[in-house]
Amino acid sequence: MSIAAEHRLSGADDRARALLQSAHQALARGAWEDARRDFAGALAEYEGPEALEGLGLAAWWLDDGNAVFDARERAYRLYTARGDRRGAGRVAMSLAEDTIYFRGQPAIARGWLARARDLLQDHEPIPEHGWLHVVAGDLALMVDGDATEARRCAGEAAAVGRALGKSDLLMVARALEGVSLVRSGQVAEGMPRLDEVATAALHGEVADPFAIGICCCYLMIACEHARDLERAAQWCEEIRSFCEPWRFNGVLALCRAQYASVLTSRGLWAEAEQELAYAIPQLGASRPALRREGVVRLAALRRRQGRLDEAETLLREVEWHPLALLERAALALDRRDPAEAARVAERCLRDLPQDDPSGRAAGLEIIVRAQVALAQTAAAAVSLERLETIAQTDVTGAIRAVVAAARGMVAAARGDHAGALRALEDAVEGFARTGAVFDAARARLDLAFAMRGAGDRASAERETRVAQETLLGLGARVEAERAGALLRELARPVPSAASRPDGLTAREVAVLRLVAAGQSNQEIARALFVSEFTIKRHVANILAKLTLPSRAAAAAYAARQALL
Repeated sequence: MSIAAEHRLSGADDRARALLQSAHQALARGAWEDARRDFAGALAEYEGPEALEGLGLAAWWLDDGNAVFDARERAYRLYTARGDRRGAGRVAMSLAEDTIYFRGQPAIARGWLARARDLLQDHEPIPEHGWLHVVAGDLALMVDGDATEARRCAGEAAAVGRALGKSDLLMVARALEGVSLVRSGQVAEGMPRLDEVATAALHGEVADPFAIGICCCYLMIACEHARDLERAAQWCEEIRSFCEPWRFNGVLALCRAQYASVLTSRGLWAEAEQELAYAIPQLGASRPALRREGVVRLAALRRRQGRLDEAETLLREVEWHPLALLERAALALDRRDPAEAARVAERCLRDLPQDDPSGRAAGLEIIVRAQVALAQTAAAAVSLERLETIAQTDVTGAIRAVVAAARGMVAAARGDHAGALRALEDAVEGFARTGAVFDAARARLDLAFAMRGAGDRASAERETRVAQETLLGLGARVEAERAGALLRELARPVPSAASRPDGLTAREVAVLRLVAAGQSNQEIARALFVSEFTIKRHVANILAKLTLPSRAAAAAYAARQALL
């Protein structure tokens, strides 16, 4: 955390003092190169921990990770040798954060945090105590996903900030509390708090640009987590306007990666690609441990674009990222492997905390879709119940739309056409209201399939064409192909119930035609845009209904019945 070092320069000459003062003035106006030069000049005159601590801060702003660690570790040793426990504790606290965000080493970060806690414990209440709680809360939230512990730490930090009259500390603590509330599902309480803090931070109530940046970053994290697309869009330009003049490149790159996720959900895929084109190289150059935040979001974009092989390659780079598991599960669905999708999504749920409604909702939606594709209707209903339990908490409209879409799919699988239509119409409306263009188009396509199942082919064709137009405009290949397959199916004459041989359904007749044309189960699944498992089940039902021994016999039967 950015806390000015004490100016104890016993033994230093006037030139060193003057350079140190000039360096701090340069920091105050955001002249990072000037600050670095003057701190280095002061060190040439006198190697004191204050100059090294300042040099580390200037290097942090310049995204020079190696210089950050070199300067701060040297400062820590010199403060320790001097017996200055406060200075050593302050630097140890900074090194804890550096070790996470530059190197991604949580065990080492906790070691530095423990040293800071020990070094600072005997002091009277000082600002460092509050920042220590902030760092501990940040690690709890961002590394462990423990929103409850993060909120507790935020409360401790806020108490110190209020007691000492430190507005920067208080605002960062309140921002940490706000994002912790959102992460634990208390969106209605957390989001307004983040709005208030960001307004105060960006309009003069917070002096330290580092503290301002952290407040803004927590806001964007919360918006992405809660799928609050409109709020993120409103704040993004304000945050960028602050970050760019200060060259707050690390936070700006991370925020832009998170904002790219929002743009992807809103259907602004070209803009999302531009944000990631900036964020990924910037994070890779300055904070390699955070580069994966951009890569996993690029994989999510590629999957929605239907560039599945590219998405898979990107996900291999970041396979242990929490979002990567969800994307792998969704990718398996797109590849029509619902069994793998359900397995990976369940694994993801095991790793997610119970107080993460957004992440759990996304995982359960994938499981419901996979189980419906596998014709596991009873299991899908159980998964839906788990998902609906989440919807009883304080969640956003986007998550309620997810629940409605899952409810519609399960109803359709059960043959409850009225329930399916009602739920899927709610899902389309809910996604559209939140600006989730891709999800709205996919839900509309699910609605079209339900309308076809209900026998309303005219409405199914109308909704499919609307969905297809949106999906083609987005460049969403997989879902656009699914829309095209449904339109082709709807264009074929449907045999009446009386003319269908031996009680075959319309879908079974369609499968039988493709079997007779010599297509494999995999090819039929691709043509009808369902899973291979579903086609295998249809073929088994056809053979059983027709009391035929093989696919060849079924093909001969189709020829006799003039079904080709």
